[in-house]
Amino acid sequence: MAEKGACLEDLTVYLFEMVPGITTSARDKKNVYETEEIDVAFWNDQHPKGFKNLDWLILVECKNWSSPVGCDEVSWFLTKLRHRGLSFGILIAANGITGNARNSMQAHDLVSKAQMEKIRMIVIIRAEIEALTDSEQFVSLVKLKMCELVASGTVWP
Repeated sequence: MAEKGACLEDLTVYLFEMVPGITTSARDKKNVYETEEIDVAFWNDQHPKGFKNLDWLILVECKNWSSPVGCDEVSWFLTKLRHRGLSFGILIAANGITGNARNSMQAHDLVSKAQMEKIRMIVIIRAEIEALTDSEQFVSLVKLKMCELVASGTVWP
């Protein structure tokens, strides 16, 4: 299982580092108390052709699971963002998150409620990554996901 997770992290690092202005700052980093681990942290120089309007630091959680990621893991990632005073993070979840975006059930509810605290988390699934052909498409996907999150109140799919 750890090997599958490492493969998704490797792919995530590759995708992000193809975006202008993005560099990997930390990987599999635990906090000083060893109670929280960040899969990947990216420095964002906010390059005009990259993630110009996103935070200077982007935390990414990777879950290469055969099933959707549940409430506990989504909640824990949102908590990691809160503990670091960040307002944005990305969950790369091979098969999405539990529940239904149309009625904000299960994990979708947590994503929706986090927006009341000005914390935004988008979810990118394996099928979306597989459809990418270049870094511009990846930047466009993240922008689209942010717009959908704010406009609809939750993440899609």
